Amino acid sequence: MATHSVPPEVRPAAAAQGSLGQRRLGIPALVFMIIAASAPLTVVAGGVTSNYAVSGLLGIPLSFVVLGAVLVLFAVGYLAMSRHVHNAGAFYAYISRGLGKPAGVGSAWVALMAYNAMQIGINGLFGFALSSFLANLAGLEIPWWVCSLGGWLLVGILGINKVDLSAKVLGILVALEFLVVIVYDIFAFGAAPEGVSSASLEPSALFATGVGAALAFSIAAFMGFESGAIYNEETKDPRTTARRATYIAVVVIAVFYAFSAWAMAVAEGDSLVIARSGEFGPDLMFVFLAEHAATWFVDVANLLFITSLLAALVAFHNVVSRYVFALGRENVLPAALSRVSRRSQAPVAGSLVQSVLALAVIIVFAVAGTGHEYGALFPVLTLFTWLTNMGAFGLVLLMALTSFAVIGFFRRTPSGNGPWTTTVAPLLAGVALTVLFGMIVANFDVLIGLAEPGVLSWLLPAIIVVPGVAGVAAAYWLRSARPGVYAGIGRGGADPDELD
Repeated sequence: MATHSVPPEVRPAAAAQGSLGQRRLGIPALVFMIIAASAPLTVVAGGVTSNYAVSGLLGIPLSFVVLGAVLVLFAVGYLAMSRHVHNAGAFYAYISRGLGKPAGVGSAWVALMAYNAMQIGINGLFGFALSSFLANLAGLEIPWWVCSLGGWLLVGILGINKVDLSAKVLGILVALEFLVVIVYDIFAFGAAPEGVSSASLEPSALFATGVGAALAFSIAAFMGFESGAIYNEETKDPRTTARRATYIAVVVIAVFYAFSAWAMAVAEGDSLVIARSGEFGPDLMFVFLAEHAATWFVDVANLLFITSLLAALVAFHNVVSRYVFALGRENVLPAALSRVSRRSQAPVAGSLVQSVLALAVIIVFAVAGTGHEYGALFPVLTLFTWLTNMGAFGLVLLMALTSFAVIGFFRRTPSGNGPWTTTVAPLLAGVALTVLFGMIVANFDVLIGLAEPGVLSWLLPAIIVVPGVAGVAAAYWLRSARPGVYAGIGRGGADPDELD
C-alpha cells in the first residue's frame, strides 16, 4: 500500500476529544468480557431449553460444536486482521478497509442497531426475572419496568467508569455462573433417568427437519464475539491479547454449552427433554435443581440468572458506547460523541447515548404492556424475543461481510500470512455464515414466536437493514461533500497520510 502526502482537503478530520484507556485489559479480563456478553447461565437455562422446544431436535449439543467450528474458522482471518487494524468499531473498521468505505459506514449503522437491540432486549428479560424473583422470595410486587430501570441505572454507572471496573465485575459474575452450571451438570449426570446416552451428540439428531431453527437459536449464544477486537485499543498488547482471548473464549463457550446441553438431555432423558423444555421453558433447569439440590442453592442459582443478564447488559452497553466513540472520532457521527472521560477514559458520550436510547425503548414498552393480554410475560414475549433476534440477525450478517472483507484487505496489504489465513479460512467462514444468515431469515417468524409469517417477520429485520442502506448512501454523500471525513473512515483517527 503506497503512502504519500495527502492534500489538506482530503485529510481525515481528527475528531477525537480523547482516547480510550490504554493497556488496561489483559487476556483473562478480555476473555470474561467476551463470555459475559453470551450470558452463560442465561444460555443454558433459557437458550438451550427454548432450542429444544422450538426446533424439536435432540441434537442441540452438537449445534454448539458446529457453530464453534465455524467461528474458529472466522477468527483465523478476523484476528489476523486485528493485528493490523486497531479500532473500537471493529466490524465497521474491518469492512471499511476490506470492502470499501460505503460498505463500512453501512455496516456501522447495522452494528449500532443490532447491538442496541441485543442490549435493550436483554433488559426486558432482566426486568421480568428480577420482578419474579422478588415476588417469589420476598412477596414484593414490583413491575418489570421498574426492575429494568434499576438495571439500566447500574449499567449506565458502570459504562462511564474505567473499563477494568466493568471487567472485574463481569469476571466475578461469569465465574459464579459457570459454577452454578457445573453443579447442575454434575447433578444431571448423577440423575440420568435413562442412563448416560450420547444420542444427542449424533449428527442425525441435528441434521434433520428443523436444523435451520436450531442453528439460528444457538448462534445467539456466541453474540459478543466481536468484543475481543472492539477492546483492542484498551488491551495490554494490541497485537496478541485480543487474538488469544477470542480463541480461548470461543472454544470455552462452544465446549461448555455443548456439554451443558448434553447434560440437560441426560438429566431429563432423551425421550422427555424436548417435551419438558416446552412445558417448563427457562424454569426447567431450576425445577431440576429444586429436586436435587438444597433450597438455598436454588435461590442463589435464580439470583445468578439475574446477574448473568446484568453482565450481558454491561458487555453490550460497552460495545455500543465504543462504536459511537469510533464513529464520532472519525466525524461520521458528530465529533462530540467521541468525548472521553478524563478521569476514567471511558467513552462517556457514547455511553450516555446508549443509556438514553435504552430508556426511551423501556418506557415505550412499559406503556404498551399496560393491561396487555400477555400479562407478566409481556417483556419476555415482546421486548426480549423481538429485539434479541433482531440483534442476532444483524450480527450474523456483519460477520459474513467481515469474512469477505478480510480477503479484500489482505489482497492489498502485505502481511506475511499464508493463503489459509488470508483467503481459505475467511472464504469458508463467509460461505458458512451466509448460509446461517439465510437460515435465520427463513426461520425468523419461528424465532420471534409467530405461528405464521406476519408483519413483524419483515418489519423487525428491516429496522436493522434499512439504516445500513442509509449509511451506504451517507458515505457516498461524505465522499463528495466532506472528503476529509471520507478519507478517514475506518482508520480510527490515525494514518492521515495513508490512503487505500
